[in-house]
Amino acid sequence: MTRRYTLLAWTAAATTYLLIVLGAIVRITGSGMGCGDHWPLCNGHLFPPLSDIGTVIEWSHRLMAALVSALVVGLAVYAWWAADPGRQPGVPGVRRVPRAPVVALGLLVLQIALGAITVKLELPPWTVILHLGTAMLLLATLLVAAQGAQLTPGDSPGNTRSPVPGSPGLRPKGVLSGRPGSVLLVGLAFVTVLFGALTANLGAAAACTGFPLCNGQLWPSAGGLAAIHWIHRLLAYALTGCLIVVAMRSKRRGMWGVGVLVLAQVALGATTVLLGLPPGLQAAHVAVGAAVWAGVVLAAGPGT
Repeated sequence: MTRRYTLLAWTAAATTYLLIVLGAIVRITGSGMGCGDHWPLCNGHLFPPLSDIGTVIEWSHRLMAALVSALVVGLAVYAWWAADPGRQPGVPGVRRVPRAPVVALGLLVLQIALGAITVKLELPPWTVILHLGTAMLLLATLLVAAQGAQLTPGDSPGNTRSPVPGSPGLRPKGVLSGRPGSVLLVGLAFVTVLFGALTANLGAAAACTGFPLCNGQLWPSAGGLAAIHWIHRLLAYALTGCLIVVAMRSKRRGMWGVGVLVLAQVALGATTVLLGLPPGLQAAHVAVGAAVWAGVVLAAGPGT
């Protein structure tokens, strides 16, 4: 059962990652209204004519979201089923459902609602940012489900591997527990992601030219958009430094790997700005950024 649960959790996490990247492509290509203001239908159809590239991209995003929904619901149902002590007659115990799949299911419901609101309100930046933030939290929760706990069978009343002796269920490993700086690191990574979304959706990406400074200034004087962009950069610099410090103190190889990924992301962001924000590099920046977030969550967890 452990293997099936873990495989399902990893599959859901990988699909959620692809959904985030596809969502970025929707934004970059201006395809957010490719299905009009209809939801959950697309231009009034369950299967719309795909004659327009914007419709193809937005409809693909919705199909990917449907796949993520099915996987998350399936993970929660499987966790509930596997935690049923009644599957082993004569073995005492109570149902202990793991938290991560339940939290993921709640985040999924919120994500679907935000997606509908975003379309109905015709893409206001605040809903788009919340939509991305919720997607990142969903990705993190699924990674925790895959890495941070495992289902263990209660094969005897004295089995201490189970949360309740003799009952099948989930054995948590304490993600983020006992890890100096891990909570701060995860929080900093999440705020950096949100400011990246804010920078992109408010049109602030072009407000800071040059690198590493913003318009050649230590603090930009070009207005609020430049300030938002600059704060995003400062957060990225701080995240890089924090990763190096945590990696040196913890001596975790996984953390060093994330550090390299962050450096690649900073270089990619600089190249994107210096080349005038080409769409392909913008999409790559989001993809690597989501990978950094996933890497931070995994490196902060057990066994890394």
